[in-house]
Amino acid sequence: MAYWLFKSEPGHWSWDDHKNTGTAGHPVKRSRNHQANNNMKVMARGDKGFFYHSVNEKRVVGIVEVVKEHYPDETDPSGKFGVVDVIPICDVPDPVTLKDIRGEPACEDMVLVNNSRLSIQPVKETEWKTVCRMGGVDPASL
Repeated sequence: MAYWLFKSEPGHWSWDDHKNTGTAGHPVKRSRNHQANNNMKVMARGDKGFFYHSVNEKRVVGIVEVVKEHYPDETDPSGKFGVVDVIPICDVPDPVTLKDIRGEPACEDMVLVNNSRLSIQPVKETEWKTVCRMGGVDPASL
């Protein structure tokens, strides 16, 4: 299993919006970034991810699971980019801010800390467990 972070602007597609999709599965982000697209290409069913509110909030607010692997994004006229579908798994009871993550030594190499502009990014297992615990989520329960 791999771990990911999906950034979304809460004014465009919020955690509440995503939770309202239920278990049908829905893309979090439609990205036109090649690195983000490449990250989605290697995702597998069952991978877990953080749902991150970007812009003014800059915090992890939820946990999602990949339920449909990379497929073409029908909104991309070039046909170069794709999406993955994810379902909401749980809220993060104590949302974890970027500032909190930057202050955590176990997360000093996290992509979010060093490349905060990338919309879909990998998360190492140690970072996953650390951020889950910081947010009040038992990573073993996922």
